[in-house]
Amino acid sequence: MSYNNILTETQDGIILITINRPKKLNALNIDTIQELHEAFDTANKDKNIKVIIITGSGEKAFVAGADISEFSDFDVEEGQELAAEGQELLFDLIENLSTPVIAAVNGFALGGGLELAMACHFRLASNNAKMGLPEVSLGVIPGYGGTQRLPQLVGKGRAMEMIMTAGMIDANQALNYGLINHVTTPEELLPLCEKIAEKIMRNSSVAIKSAIKAINANFKDGVNGFDVEIEQFGNCFGTDDFKEGTSAFLEKRKANFPGE
Repeated sequence: MSYNNILTETQDGIILITINRPKKLNALNIDTIQELHEAFDTANKDKNIKVIIITGSGEKAFVAGADISEFSDFDVEEGQELAAEGQELLFDLIENLSTPVIAAVNGFALGGGLELAMACHFRLASNNAKMGLPEVSLGVIPGYGGTQRLPQLVGKGRAMEMIMTAGMIDANQALNYGLINHVTTPEELLPLCEKIAEKIMRNSSVAIKSAIKAINANFKDGVNGFDVEIEQFGNCFGTDDFKEGTSAFLEKRKANFPGE
């Protein structure tokens, strides 16, 4: 499938999705969000793809924000619709994918860009990365899940400060906050993501899918995460991956998981 605003490259079970709008610092517009939806949905349905990595083209930005020109004249109803559709189409989709998603934050991740990175299952950043949610400086608030996911990752107080000051933090501060998992050089960012992806792919994709469901359940209102864990734990016992994993352990050999 060909796209206008993104690039995709698949190799050895890993798909790299690159937002390719360098002249706009990879800003998210409606068309790009739609294309990302299609790319993630297609990748998640491909049984040969075990890990998804998303990054931005060029050296300056992962995603420098949303394309403000598209919504600067919206009214209340249009603004609510923009946020609701975007969250459903892309950000919630990514968070709940059964395929692990790693964000490779290469430069600025601001506004919708940081929200996109936070929707991924975890994040790595280059040492020149800058992250922030500057929406209040425009008279609006984060609308793609930023007010919910940032406190989950860094704590309420730090999230309040970041959002209310509209300030940016660098990669090392983001690492200290727990917003990202690793910091490395721009040259080593994708290789490190791929190295971690290879570690993930050694394990049961069926079990990983269950783990994602169980972990996410803890952050949903009205859902008991422990109950979901119990359910998913039990479901694993009925899978071929469980049979292979336990047999391989007892036979002291490397597991060859069949997957779904």
